[in-house]
Amino acid sequence: MQTSVIGYPRIGTLRELKFALEKYFRNEITATELQTTAKELRAIHWQSQKEAGVDFIPSNDFSFYDIVLDSAFLFNIVPKRYKKLNLSELDTYIAMARGYQGESGDVKALAMKKWFNTNYHYIVPELEDDTDIRLSGDKLWKEYEEAKALGIETKPVVAGAYTLLKLCRCTGERPVSDFIDATIRAYQELLEKCNRDQIAWIQFDEPALVRDMDQSDSDLFHQIYDALLPCAKQCHVLLQTYFGDVRDIYPGLIKMPFAGIGLDFVEGKETLALIQKYGFPKDKLLFAGLVNGKNIWKCDYKKTLELLLTIKNIAKQVVIATSCSLLHVPYTLENETKLEEDVKKHFAFAKEKLTELSELAVLTEEAEPENSESYKKNQALF
Repeated sequence: MQTSVIGYPRIGTLRELKFALEKYFRNEITATELQTTAKELRAIHWQSQKEAGVDFIPSNDFSFYDIVLDSAFLFNIVPKRYKKLNLSELDTYIAMARGYQGESGDVKALAMKKWFNTNYHYIVPELEDDTDIRLSGDKLWKEYEEAKALGIETKPVVAGAYTLLKLCRCTGERPVSDFIDATIRAYQELLEKCNRDQIAWIQFDEPALVRDMDQSDSDLFHQIYDALLPCAKQCHVLLQTYFGDVRDIYPGLIKMPFAGIGLDFVEGKETLALIQKYGFPKDKLLFAGLVNGKNIWKCDYKKTLELLLTIKNIAKQVVIATSCSLLHVPYTLENETKLEEDVKKHFAFAKEKLTELSELAVLTEEAEPENSESYKKNQALF
């Protein structure tokens, strides 16, 4: 069975990214040196996932700050006060995230807000009345090619258009509805470029779908993707949800021509009931979020395999996935030398969760998984 990771921690094994950023702020390293550190970290993260046998490895999930800010930057959602600083692209991005005080001016950072039900915070994009939403960045394609040069095929990750619009704050007279058409055109251009570059899969993160949705929300979602999906020809679109279930839109969602849909079976209280009631299309991949991406505890293989068996009786094409991005857990247990083994053996951080994905994928193919050493070792903990 195939496996997928929604997103991976970018901080580094020993918080290398944090320290590199701090050195850059103190002018102790150059922008080139900072980007070199980032490139080295991305290579390590991709290689770790490849070695663990992950089939759907994310790219463009690496960020100096936040995937929402990255997506806003990708689509030119940059307030004028930051553009007027006339800084480099990197420094403009950083000014939006942490403010800027220097020769070019004095501006505060964009606001931060709690990222759904996590302890993570995202940068809130601002839409001004004259914001020109369009595809303007190239980070997605640079990092995809970076991974490809290492022999690793990835699925680029972008904040979905619906979620991005829901998270934006309008600062002028125009409401967010005035920006829908421009947003759709920008995402259409993104898909067309992915087609030209022969990118096999693109992951649109749409966690806003797990919130309560009324008819206007549902109409907006359909308006966006009814316009986008016809543009996805060679590129397969994975609609990725997490942090809950999509009960308000599921019946209509599964009728839309997505190549794959990612559902959270950990925090999605109604997810299993939804697929049992409405089914799941045979022509789509179900990316089943079964390995908890938010907590540090080991996965219970017995319970997970039982749930997976139920899912496989409904959906014919299933991929085992993390329930959300792994950026919400520490990087690895390898450096936790002060923890007692009786405690440590119960933990699984990001790198260890890759092993859990791999072992679960193998166990699903075995006639008697309970006789496997990995299964026995896991169950001894429970």
